[in-house]
Amino acid sequence: MCSHLICRPTPFDITIWQDPDEAKHPLSTAPLLQRSLLGSRLIVGDSFNFQQVFADIPMQQCALLFPLSTGAPLAWSEAKIHTKHLLVLDGTWRKVRRLLHLNPWLLSLPYLTLAPQQPSRYDRKSSVIDGVSTLEAVLLACDELIAEGNFAEGIRVLDRMAEIQAEQQKQAQQ
Repeated sequence: MCSHLICRPTPFDITIWQDPDEAKHPLSTAPLLQRSLLGSRLIVGDSFNFQQVFADIPMQQCALLFPLSTGAPLAWSEAKIHTKHLLVLDGTWRKVRRLLHLNPWLLSLPYLTLAPQQPSRYDRKSSVIDGVSTLEAVLLACDELIAEGNFAEGIRVLDRMAEIQAEQQKQAQQ
């Protein structure tokens, strides 16, 4: 799969906060995402405080990529100007809601939401109709935030992952 990864820098920092149970899942896309975006970092845990995630960056320059149900999302045009650090939560919808519950400070962050134009290419089921994998979400967000990026082409690694799974299933049936 490594040959199908994009490997690009971004003009902002990206932290992928992974639920500890999700870190054990063999089909997690967070490690692929971390390898795709230079300078991104992957943290695993149930609880972190603002400083552990963002260090000294002011809250106004941070954004959470998640469809919160409170307040109004940050406009992409504003995020292009002000976002210096993007945080994405990785796990099933249930696990991510648990992270939000355990870390209520996340609800005070400016947040961004996606409106994917295509269904997910990820092979795991989602309880959300237009839900996408963490890898897809961040690469789509990078395309929104970086005009010259074309980061979404990196989603092809999921196609390769599906091919490998199909090959393994075929071999197991023989």
